[in-house]
Amino acid sequence: MKACGITDVGLQRHENQDTFAVERGVADGQLIAVVCDGMGGENCGQIASSLAVRAFLDELHAVLRADMTTEQLREAVSFCVSKANAAVNRHAQEHTECHGMGTTLVSAVTNGSGAVICNVGDSRAYRVGAERLERITRDHSVVEGLIESGNITAEQARTHPNRNLITRALGPEEHIECDVYDVTLGADERLLLCSDGLVVTATDEEMYEAVARGEKPAESLEHLLELSKQRGAPDNVTAVLLYHE
Repeated sequence: MKACGITDVGLQRHENQDTFAVERGVADGQLIAVVCDGMGGENCGQIASSLAVRAFLDELHAVLRADMTTEQLREAVSFCVSKANAAVNRHAQEHTECHGMGTTLVSAVTNGSGAVICNVGDSRAYRVGAERLERITRDHSVVEGLIESGNITAEQARTHPNRNLITRALGPEEHIECDVYDVTLGADERLLLCSDGLVVTATDEEMYEAVARGEKPAESLEHLLELSKQRGAPDNVTAVLLYHE
């Protein structure tokens, strides 16, 4: 597989607190992709997201083996998320100006004909096929709980006053629980990882059209960023697209 990514400060923020990375794994053709959306005071959100990305990747490279089963890979990813959480938490404890900082995380590690997906917070992973876009991850957020309880609709959540409140993040607590998913990928299917800055400005239908109909993956991401800016881009926007060669 191959991957491309894009990140932008948006139109209303003073700094980009999103961080993403794509690196090769140990198995033939294996890719690791991660997107983090930081939160905190001045510079601390960016510190949190960059710390989490680097710690997650460093730990994963240390434990990855080419012959891992899916279950072993799930365990490895969960372990590395806990290590990333510890890195952010430790920095916040050692630097009082960053107390309470945190970051979301969504990652994908390809594994043969599929991938292991992990998330904490409200950054998302989608599978994009020839016919539809499917959200893989569940947001750890206030509005997701309201949707699940039937109090609001998914459309109402897009403009809800508490749409930015997340219930789980790396950093604020000593221990964190992540959600892990196994997905299979067909030859014509792609994986899209993104921060909520894209989600709040582009609909599922628009993301599907850009990714599934776009001739070149990088152009698909450029189109989504431009669409977000047309809608005001109130937050940082980051997206990574994994696709078959």
